Formats: sequence, structure tokens, C-alpha cells
Amino acid sequence: MFSTSCSFDKVVRHHGVHYLEKKQEKLKILTSNKNDAKLLLGVPSTKSTFDNDIWIYIERKTTVSEFKTMGRKKLLQNNVLVLEFDKRGLLVKKDFYDKDQMKELKLSKKETNVLDKKNSFINNVITSLRHKINDPLGRRKAK
Repeated sequence: MFSTSCSFDKVVRHHGVHYLEKKQEKLKILTSNKNDAKLLLGVPSTKSTFDNDIWIYIERKTTVSEFKTMGRKKLLQNNVLVLEFDKRGLLVKKDFYDKDQMKELKLSKKETNVLDKKNSFINNVITSLRHKINDPLGRRKAK
């Protein structure tokens, strides 16, 4: 009798919201709101607030490829859902991208110049890090 604990089934690693493509179809523009999105999809992977709230949900499935490719990961699904809500929390825009559509997206080569402000965010972070390096225990008196 020959027995092993090995399995021939591929291991699929899943990250993000399961069945994102099917779930996003239930969200309707100008009908659904933030509460509907949270109930259906959970907490978003990323949130952004500019003029409107933008919530981003992701779904990614990978598996280890065949033996002949030395176990490199193979991408099965790579879905992204971008939801935009107005000030009242109503869904005003919905964009869904799968891995084929993402190949067609063109990224801009333009660069944005950073405004040179005396107390910029980066300057504050660097100053804070410098203080922590110079006085790791916080015993030195602040000037």
C-alpha cells in the first residue's frame, strides 16, 4: 500500500474581497450609498478624500504555477473596484477593472512638482525623525 500526504490540487491564495465582480453588480449609481457598500463589500482597501470620497476595493487570486516553471506564482484574478461617493454618501460613480482591462491602462509620465513650503509635511517628518535619532529616549530638553 502506497500513501502520501501530498495533494495534486493547486493552492489558491486569495487577497481582498471574494467574488468582487458579482458583488459590485448589486451597487447602483444614485441609488446605493456608503452603508450599502460597507454591508456588501466590507471596509475598503483604500480610501481617498478630495472633492468626493473615493473607496477602492481589490480582489487578487494567485496560485503556484506548474512544476516546469519552477513554482512561480500565476495570477488568476486581479480585480479593482473604484467607488466615488458625493458629500451625502450617495454612489455617483463606479468603475470596475479586471486584469485584462488593467493591461490597457496607460500611466501618465508627467511629474507633479511639489510646492516648496517652509513647514511642509515632508519637512515635519524629517525633523521629527532627526529629533528621535538625536535623542532616542526623549530626555533632551526641547528648544
